[in-house]
Amino acid sequence: MSFKKDKYIIIRKAISKELASFLANYFVMKNQVYDTCMKARYMSPFEKLLGYYEGEGLQVPGSYSNYSDIAAETLMLKCQPIMEKTTNLKLYPAYTYARVYKKGHELKRHKDRFSCEISTTMNLGGDNWPIYLEPSGKEGMKGVKVDLRPGDMLVYRGCELEHWRKKFKGDECVQVFLHYNDIKTSGAKENMFDERLHLGLPQWFKGFKFTK
Repeated sequence: MSFKKDKYIIIRKAISKELASFLANYFVMKNQVYDTCMKARYMSPFEKLLGYYEGEGLQVPGSYSNYSDIAAETLMLKCQPIMEKTTNLKLYPAYTYARVYKKGHELKRHKDRFSCEISTTMNLGGDNWPIYLEPSGKEGMKGVKVDLRPGDMLVYRGCELEHWRKKFKGDECVQVFLHYNDIKTSGAKENMFDERLHLGLPQWFKGFKFTK
């Protein structure tokens, strides 16, 4: 399998099972903390530093999600060397996203935005939930099924390949997504960190600049 030819590749044991388990437990606990804080009205429902539940119109409505969690963004930097070696590309880090999926969730067929040019989905733990992608780039095809064990990751061209997951029949599954841009792609440098000042910042900081 060649990333250049196939536009996707699987990296087995990209991180250890122990680290994957640690991160899975971290996001599950963070989900619990978010739920408790919201129930106790400890914070505003508009506050997203502890995560949020995706609403209707987003990719997986009802899923607990995190944009740019600091642990995930640190993981993105850790994985960048293996990403560059596997793809044979020099990359700029863009952003990360993590989800805790529950029974009945479904990831609809889609292609990603510019910041997800070179992407990976990594299994952190929970019940197995295959991802499907279509290497031809054509829409509506049957696709290729990919099973990932904890610590494995699928690297793919997110803007070119349609990808999806069928309705989840397990109880829980934790995944993290690491997104990069090819440094040779037009606009990649300007898009570094998903247009934030640096990694770890929430979405609010996209395009933000300090005034003198």
